[in-house]
Amino acid sequence: MTMFKQSASEFERALKVIPTGIHGHLGPVAGCAIPVDAFPKFAARSEGTYFWDLDGNRFIDYMCAYGPNILGYADADVDRAVMEQMRKGDCASVPFTTMIDMAELLVDTVASADWAFFAKNGGDVTSLALMTAKAATGRKKTIMVKGNYHGVAPWTQKAGYPGVVEEDVTNNLYVEWNNLEQLKQTIADNKGEIACFISTPYWHPAFEDNALPAENYWQEVRKLCTENGIVLAIDDVRCGFRLDLKGSDHYYGFEADLICFCKAIGNGYNFSALCGTDAMKDAVSSVFYTGSYWLASQPFAAGIATINKLRAIEGDQQVLSMGRKLTTGLHEVGRQHGFDLRISGEPSMWYMRITNDDNLMLHQQWVAECVKRGVFFANHHNLFMNCAITDDDIQFTLDVANDAFQVVAANNPALLLK
Repeated sequence: MTMFKQSASEFERALKVIPTGIHGHLGPVAGCAIPVDAFPKFAARSEGTYFWDLDGNRFIDYMCAYGPNILGYADADVDRAVMEQMRKGDCASVPFTTMIDMAELLVDTVASADWAFFAKNGGDVTSLALMTAKAATGRKKTIMVKGNYHGVAPWTQKAGYPGVVEEDVTNNLYVEWNNLEQLKQTIADNKGEIACFISTPYWHPAFEDNALPAENYWQEVRKLCTENGIVLAIDDVRCGFRLDLKGSDHYYGFEADLICFCKAIGNGYNFSALCGTDAMKDAVSSVFYTGSYWLASQPFAAGIATINKLRAIEGDQQVLSMGRKLTTGLHEVGRQHGFDLRISGEPSMWYMRITNDDNLMLHQQWVAECVKRGVFFANHHNLFMNCAITDDDIQFTLDVANDAFQVVAANNPALLLK
């Protein structure tokens, strides 16, 4: 069983100089690490599919840094490419040609990509997708799916949230996932005013079961967008390269006008990309959009090594296959102890929750027991597979899950399924 004495001490130090100690989704305020004393706060090192905390505890990391780790931490091929580029340089007053190499590789890999525009974070490129759509159409409204996450820019949030005013979201229209009739009505009610429909390729909000697209959903959405001159933008920041190296639109059988990538694109080295069709090239070229570190060369070197390795090992198929094996096993172990561990979403990026109660407390207890035993899950966020996970790792995880279910069952006998 793990102890987090050093983590707790460092968190107290951080609270004195950093708002909330660890801000954002990696910190305890996001609600994915409950109870907070069951989770480590800081990493000491990471390698392969594991990280070690300050107290020397090792964890199989099924959050994968919330997505970036797809080949395994400290992948030798990726790090070698970065070191070679480091000797040449990173930031300069003009970009290195690794930027062109990276763009060519994306155009050759992603089915709907005729070009690539680079930034740093997922939110950079979802915002650029909207600006590009507005530049292309001369319209101002955007249709979004309720519950989808597209970053932290004010337009992605709701009026009334701290720091967000009504004018930030005035031109947002919201529809429910998989609801084509609602989408048709929204388009009809705002004829000629909608610049963009933006969505993740499947519905993967936090705190709720994930949902895949209904049969022909995306084909109908594509048709509606084309008929009404609406730019179809796919936020593939989270799913990207875990479903299909050619893009999640290709995986579900349609073609996006714009597609956003980040997270797994560089195996942890930070950059993002907006890719698009030729029809969007003039529009994105007209938008003034830049940042101080966006064209740094080392992340591009990492991205080239990452994509080439994923192609060589068929990494997308590997994480899907291993994810099916793990999630099937977790569900079965839970059933043996009287729990319904519901699995939803895609197996390489699944979501899970115990349904025996309706307040998520059992799930939080079970996840905490897993973390204490060296398997790092988050409570109410989808989880991630990476290519470094082995059959032994999966068996270790199932053994830990078994022990954790046993503890939770003993503490909650009245809530077990008969």
